[in-house]
Amino acid sequence: MDGSPAFSPTDLLALYPALGGLAHDELASLCQPEVIARLPKGTELFVERQACRGFPLLISGRIKVVKNTAGGREMLLYHVEPGSSCVISSSCLLGHTAYTARGVAETPLRLLILPTALFERLIAGNASFRDYVFHLLAERIAELMQLVEEVAFHRLDQRLAKLLLGKPEPIQASHQALADELGSVREIVSRLLKGFADQGLVALGRERIELLDRAGLGQLAGTAR
Repeated sequence: MDGSPAFSPTDLLALYPALGGLAHDELASLCQPEVIARLPKGTELFVERQACRGFPLLISGRIKVVKNTAGGREMLLYHVEPGSSCVISSSCLLGHTAYTARGVAETPLRLLILPTALFERLIAGNASFRDYVFHLLAERIAELMQLVEEVAFHRLDQRLAKLLLGKPEPIQASHQALADELGSVREIVSRLLKGFADQGLVALGRERIELLDRAGLGQLAGTAR
């Protein structure tokens, strides 16, 4: 035993109500201890051009989905948290295509995989599940369109200021982690952060950033009113 609490059909439905159309024995089979994967931080769940094996349902932890560039950099596309699922997986299953991004465990995870055959059956015959998947697709597409707009039309200093304002304080993050979220490189982000510090907007420590002037950062990010 690994000390994790037992996971029941009731727990599964609390996270994923759209599975309510499944029979109790099917729900119970998904919750068996041997079905639930427990993965350490840093585990690659899927990579580009890999075939999709099913629909992931996250019980605990957080997954980051990233796109790698030819130069070796990665850009964060979105996070998957308990109660949500991966739109890349959804699109692969619906379109019978391979993965177009990479999924990595950002924290230790517990998750189960809805088998492809069961996913297809639910999409075809369960309106609640189908609405959930299509709503998920619509939400993620809107997020990705916003990301495209920011990358294409906003300066990196604006995007960094907006990223900092959206994080809980004090910010515990390395310059490399911030660069990964922005799809940039550490050296540029470090230079921008030093500039923010010189302007009195932030105070920098070891993997710690304190926001000193939220209004000033808001003006830089273009979010001040």
